[in-house]
Amino acid sequence: MSFDINNLVRKNIQTMKPYSSARDEFKDFDQEMIFLDANENPFENGVNRYPDPQQKTVKSALAELKKVNQNQILLGNGSDEVLDLLFRAFCEPNRDNVITLPPTYGMYGVLANLNAVENREVVLNEDFQPNVTSIFEAVDENSKMIFLCSPNNPTGNTFSNQSISTLLEEFKGLVILDEAYIDFSDKESWLQKIEEYPNLVITQTLSKAYGMAGIRLGVLYASAAIIAVLNKIKPPYNVNELTQQKALTRILDTISIQYEIHCIKEERDKLLQQLQHIQYVEKIYPTEANFVLIKVDDATKRYNQLIEKGIVIRNRTTQALCENTLRLTIGTAKENLKLIESLTLLGF
Repeated sequence: MSFDINNLVRKNIQTMKPYSSARDEFKDFDQEMIFLDANENPFENGVNRYPDPQQKTVKSALAELKKVNQNQILLGNGSDEVLDLLFRAFCEPNRDNVITLPPTYGMYGVLANLNAVENREVVLNEDFQPNVTSIFEAVDENSKMIFLCSPNNPTGNTFSNQSISTLLEEFKGLVILDEAYIDFSDKESWLQKIEEYPNLVITQTLSKAYGMAGIRLGVLYASAAIIAVLNKIKPPYNVNELTQQKALTRILDTISIQYEIHCIKEERDKLLQQLQHIQYVEKIYPTEANFVLIKVDDATKRYNQLIEKGIVIRNRTTQALCENTLRLTIGTAKENLKLIESLTLLGF
């Protein structure tokens, strides 16, 4: 497809000169050198030096694991930061708009509002799939991005390949595919499609399958051209040294990660079976994530009852198409057993 990223970038971003930190100007800081360039405390304690602003070691590990190039990776302080950078780079405040597909991850709308960008909501159909016709009816010349979450939060399902392909081929802006939960799905990631679709942006995270929500590391994959734009505006040291060290150790521990994913998927299957025997569970939605959405007789009532039993879940009843639904994260075998026992007792 014919696509020029320069047609989307905000004019002030195109002309701006990025901040150059000390660690940008002298890049070989792993050498045995005397560093007197960054006004750091010289007494060594493991974190007295500024971190690598481009996180090259972590990116190298991710590039090998995901079969992409390092210049196709941007790291951020959680996925929320890399998503925010997209708004800042490509959306003109008080003029442009984005398309989101409720029910979905709420931060897309929050970030749109924060950046003074109109959020045009196109509700998913009854099968929780994108209504492609309605999406294009909402698009105009100021539509810069479409946000797709697949597997979707809070519904748990993946979107059809045909819907995603159509949007990528026919939309003139960026298609942001949030794959936070892709490791729990049997479907392949769209990562290898980046070369085919220059307007494709994929976000992933170390918070879910990698079990590292506490270190706040989000990953954005896109063409080298898109990454170059985002690198111009990202804070110079947005990923701290401790996060980089911990992330690298975990990324390389592929055996543990795959084992935990396997356990979560096994527990998910067990939970789906057991939920069928809970009398007030009216519907169990298909899921390819590490959670399941269920419809019950009275979501608020059941939520409060579980709180009294020491179990915290998510009441999603206020979301579009989600009346009287609860979202249950897959826990350990012991936690899931306690959940089922409690849900069963609530029926009496």
